[in-house]
Amino acid sequence: MSKRIAWLSNVMTPSVTGLEEDEAKSIEVVESPPAWMCLACRGAKLLCGKPRCPVIVKAQALARQGPSMATNEILGSSPPGVFVGRLGYPKVSIGPMVPPQFGDTTVLDTPEEWLGKPIDQIVDYRYSLVRGNSRASVEDAQDPGRFLSSLQELAMAARPVDTELRLTKAPRRILTLSEDTQPYGPSGPLDRFKIDNPSVDGRVQTAYYDRDLDAAGAIGELYRKGVLVTRIQRAFSLGMFGFGARRKIVPTRWSITAVDSSISLDLVEKVKRYPTIDEYRVYSFGVYDNQYVAMLLPEPWRFEWVEAWFPNTTWNQFTTAPYMIGDHEEYFGRTTYARVGGCYYSTRLAVTEALEREGKQAAAVVLRETYPGFIMPLGVWNVRESIRALMKQPFERHETFGGAMDSALSKMRISKAKWKRESALISRELTQTKISAY
Repeated sequence: MSKRIAWLSNVMTPSVTGLEEDEAKSIEVVESPPAWMCLACRGAKLLCGKPRCPVIVKAQALARQGPSMATNEILGSSPPGVFVGRLGYPKVSIGPMVPPQFGDTTVLDTPEEWLGKPIDQIVDYRYSLVRGNSRASVEDAQDPGRFLSSLQELAMAARPVDTELRLTKAPRRILTLSEDTQPYGPSGPLDRFKIDNPSVDGRVQTAYYDRDLDAAGAIGELYRKGVLVTRIQRAFSLGMFGFGARRKIVPTRWSITAVDSSISLDLVEKVKRYPTIDEYRVYSFGVYDNQYVAMLLPEPWRFEWVEAWFPNTTWNQFTTAPYMIGDHEEYFGRTTYARVGGCYYSTRLAVTEALEREGKQAAAVVLRETYPGFIMPLGVWNVRESIRALMKQPFERHETFGGAMDSALSKMRISKAKWKRESALISRELTQTKISAY
C-alpha cells in the first residue's frame, strides 16, 4: 500500500472500538451541540457524548416509512453491491447488498447516475437493497476464504448478478445515513449467499490478480481505463488491490475518501505540469438546496474548500446563524487529514478532473452554502457529482480577482465580509502584494 493510502488509513482508523463503563460515565453529554461540533462529527464520532447521533436518529425515523422487509430470504439481482462496516475495527462487518427484484438494478448502487434525481427516489434506491452482514478480520484479504472470495467476485462484476441471500432473521428496517457514505438500507446477520456466474470486468480482474502492484497504482490504472470511481472504491474496500502480503479490507466510509484522495493526488501532479489559465473564472451551480461557487485563479496550483451550513440544516440544528468550516492546501499539498472530511477530497478530485481535461493549471477556491431544504445527508458522492457538474457549467471571465470575487460572492447568501474572513485563500489574495504590481 502506498504512503498516500496508508496515511488516510492511519488517520481514520479508530484508536479504540468502544468505551469502558467508567469512561462512559465520565463523558459530559451536550444537549444542544454547537455547529462546529456537529460539523466535526457528522454523526460518526459522537462528540456530544450521546450514544447515538440525535440528528441521524431523526432522519432515520423519517426514512423508515419505506417498504416492509418481512422475509429472511432475498432473491434478486445485486447491482452489484457490497458493504464493509467500520465498527469493531479490525474485526468488521462485510456482506453483499441485494434487492428483492431481478433485472438491471445497476442504478441502485451507482451514485454517478443519481445527481438531480429526487432525494426520495435515491432513498428508495437504497432502501430496496438488503445487506447481509458477516464478521471478518481486515487481514483476511491477504488470503481470502470462500466467503470473501465470493464477495470479491461480486465486486468485480461488470453488470448486475443474480444473487440468493439468506439471513438468520428478517432484516432490520432502518436506513443508515452519513455525510461520508451514500445511504444504506435494511440489514441482517448473514446465513449464506450464492451468486450466479457473474460477468467479470476484466480491468478490475487484472488489477486484482496483480499482487506486485501497489494499491495506489491499481487505483490510478483503473481510473485511467475508465472504471467508475465508485466501482474502484467498492473493490478497494474488499482488499482487492495492493501487494499480496499487505492487502486489507477497508471500511466503505474510509475507502471512498482514500480512492478520491489517491486519484486527485495523481491528477494534481499532472495539472502542475500544465500552463496556468489566463483569466479569472467564476462557476456556479445549485442542486438539492445547495449552492456551489468556484473561482479559478491564473496562478500555480492551490486549493480550498469551504462549507457554510445554515440553521436547521443537518449539521447546524442548534444555532441561529450559518456555520462555516473549510480547509486548504498549498502547491505542495497537505500532510494532515482535512477537518471537513471526505468532501474535501471529492471536491479536489472533481476540480482536478476539469483542469486535466483542459490541460490547464489554476488555483481553485470552491464554496458551498447548504440551506434547510437539504433534508438529509446523501454522502460524499453528492458533493463529487455536484462539483463535477459545477465545473462543466459555462463560466464567467474576469480580468481581476476583485471582479471575480465580487461576482462569485454575490451568488451566495452569506455576506462577502464573512466569506473573506473564513476563506484563507481569498483573504491572502486580497492582502498579498504580487510581483506583477511592480
